[in-house]
Amino acid sequence: MKKTLITGAAGFLGSHLCDRFIAEGHHVIAMDNLITGDLKNIEHLFPLERFEFHHHDVSTFVHYGGDLDYILHFASPASPIDYLKIPIETLKVGSLGTLNLLGLAKEKNARILVASTSEVYGDPLVHPQNEDYYGNVSPIGPRGVYDEAKRFMESITMAYHRHHGLDTRIVRIFNTYGSRMRLNDGRVVPAFMGQALRGEDLTVFGDGSQTRSFTYIDDQVEGIYRLLMSDYVEPINIGNPDETTILEFAEEIIKLTGTDQKIVFKPLPVDDPLQRQPDISRAREVLGWEPKVHRSEGLRKVYEYFKSLSPEELHQKEHRDFSHLKGK
Repeated sequence: MKKTLITGAAGFLGSHLCDRFIAEGHHVIAMDNLITGDLKNIEHLFPLERFEFHHHDVSTFVHYGGDLDYILHFASPASPIDYLKIPIETLKVGSLGTLNLLGLAKEKNARILVASTSEVYGDPLVHPQNEDYYGNVSPIGPRGVYDEAKRFMESITMAYHRHHGLDTRIVRIFNTYGSRMRLNDGRVVPAFMGQALRGEDLTVFGDGSQTRSFTYIDDQVEGIYRLLMSDYVEPINIGNPDETTILEFAEEIIKLTGTDQKIVFKPLPVDDPLQRQPDISRAREVLGWEPKVHRSEGLRKVYEYFKSLSPEELHQKEHRDFSHLKGK
């Protein structure tokens, strides 16, 4: 039986990866410090003999007593609300956390896949973005804590591959949505859904002409799994090239939810990318992967999930109190 360690396992994407690897017959070692993750996302797996959970911060050190075949490093705040509140922790998990896990992979002779992001492209000057584009990132801007942590992650991963011969994979994840997202995490899909369900006006930043490309969680997990099982070591974009403007997307959500809220406009955040669309030619060629779930179908599923939340969850404004982390 293959043994797979997944960090960030109690998060949105990590928890779905736990489900997939359990379904594939693996023994899954889930690890999360629960700063932004939530045990409710994986509690259905606790009764299984092939699942174990470790409450641990990979930025300090990482140890596992048994053998490991695969490591998937998905530990990191992933929403702007979170990583702007805990910038140091975001930088540490992308740098020190990655270093610790690469060391563990070397010790265990395990294959490691690290979760990078479309944010390595910054506010792109190339459209759509392919893997050969180096990006347009401000290292000292407020979003730089996330962008540069991921860029460092890619750099040190390739260094371990080249210098130590480590078996590595790098996935660049574009906007992904699905069940288990937090309504208050600041990303556009849950933000619009939450506002619609609460009867609030939908908030669009800037004039709404900025674009995003949304990937349904099942498609994203399939792409990640195929990359891990491939023999390809260079970064690969996994995303949906179906691009839409934020204003068009807001109108789509209003139509889907059957609400009649207005759209209100607020200033664009600093360094917010104006365009985001993946070139997935490499994923198609190398992995035989492309997204299957149309946005209209995926959004219907997510809307049903959000409608099932309790009133407390629907109206929760703050996710966590991060004050105890100040200065760490």
